[in-house]
Order: sequence, then C-alpha cells, then structure tokens
Amino acid sequence: MASDDRPVYIRLRDVIAEAILEGRYRDGDPLPSVRALAAEHGANPLTVAKAYQSFQDDGLVVVRRGVGMFVADGASAKLHRQARQRFMQDEWPRVRAQIERLEIRMDELFDHA
Repeated sequence: MASDDRPVYIRLRDVIAEAILEGRYRDGDPLPSVRALAAEHGANPLTVAKAYQSFQDDGLVVVRRGVGMFVADGASAKLHRQARQRFMQDEWPRVRAQIERLEIRMDELFDHA
C-alpha cells in the first residue's frame, strides 16, 4: 500500500475500489473476508471492517448474513463515475499544466503510451 498521511481504512478502501475498477471483483462477486484482507495487507481486522462498513454505507457492498460481503449491483459503474470525476477535477488540471509547462505535444504523449 502507498505510504501517505491518510487513515489506513481509507487506503484499504482505495485498494478495494481499485480492484473493483480493474474488474478483479465484479458486481455480485464476493469480497475477501475481513480476516483475509487484514492478513493480506498487514492491517488490523477492525480497520478492514471499517473500510468495508464505509463501502456498505455508500451502497457499494452488501452483506449476506452467514455468507459474506459482496460487491453491490451497480458498484463498479458508480466507482467509475466517481473516479472519473475526481480525476477530471483534481488531477487533470495539474497534469495539463505540467504538459503545457514542458511544451509537450499531444502526438508525443500518445507515442509514449
């Protein structure tokens, strides 16, 4: 996990969201148990539970009693919209400014993709 100043449960939430966005977990798929995810990331199970709870509060994860946590229907589309909006508002302006500062042409960018 990236080292930053954000709380661990937020960083874990980002890891889970990234896995959903990349298609490793699709709508309806089961998520790792709290203990399994905690062991995988060296985190406290209560911290993982807090990350899962925040997803549940946002309607991105559903709990099936006695079975586990599952990606909610529509969660991947919702996360995609949120990530796209965040990129366009927060990251793109900085990237664009850097491109302009360095006088990089669009064809140069696509040649290195």
